[in-house]
Amino acid sequence: MKIIAVIPARYASTRFPAKLMQDLVGKTVILRTYEAAINTKLFDDVFVVTDSDLIYNEIISNGGKAIMSIKEHESGSDRIAEAVENMDVDVVINVQGDEPFINKKPLEQVIEIFRNDTEKKVDLASLMFEIKEKSEIENPNNVKVIVDQKGFALYFSRSVIPYPREENVGVRYMKHIGIYAFRKEALMDFYRLPMLSLEASEKLEQLRYLEYGKRIRMVETDHGSIGIDTPEDLEKARKML
Repeated sequence: MKIIAVIPARYASTRFPAKLMQDLVGKTVILRTYEAAINTKLFDDVFVVTDSDLIYNEIISNGGKAIMSIKEHESGSDRIAEAVENMDVDVVINVQGDEPFINKKPLEQVIEIFRNDTEKKVDLASLMFEIKEKSEIENPNNVKVIVDQKGFALYFSRSVIPYPREENVGVRYMKHIGIYAFRKEALMDFYRLPMLSLEASEKLEQLRYLEYGKRIRMVETDHGSIGIDTPEDLEKARKML
């Protein structure tokens, strides 16, 4: 089974423009993320795919592998699909470009799903962890996921799901972490199928997979992601390093 990591890297960001090219203690955010993915030693290859000459040159000039997007893309999945369309790979891991503190264990967890899926019942695998603070649960920037008894995603939402009409029934609230592992066929199906209403409404690309009947196996982890979405996040990251 050939497994690669692809890091989608847009230069423009709504909340923090050019964040991937910000200095993070001597190296850019995107270069630190790329090197962290390489250092896990989990992948047969690692690529950055980008719409930016600056990001492309940053990776190439530091001895890395980068691919320029040809088309404009609405989502990271679309950008990755274009890049891997003609590659001979089985599983593609989407690593977020703004998460330079990659933790190896959660990546091993999603990869293990595919190694054990001999009947190929899983189209995607992704991660979730429990959140308990009311403010975290109600924050629309925290995408929540609910799953069935076998761990397959039923729905993702920015809203509070499930709604706590009855609070004393042991419901757990799970936050989705945006690391995906795709079977290549599922990723290419996504690329060729149009966006439907649920995805358009919530602005969550994972809903396109669900709307077209793809099966997303969620894995619970206790490793939350540390992303850089704001200048304040960047300052925290600098202090961590």
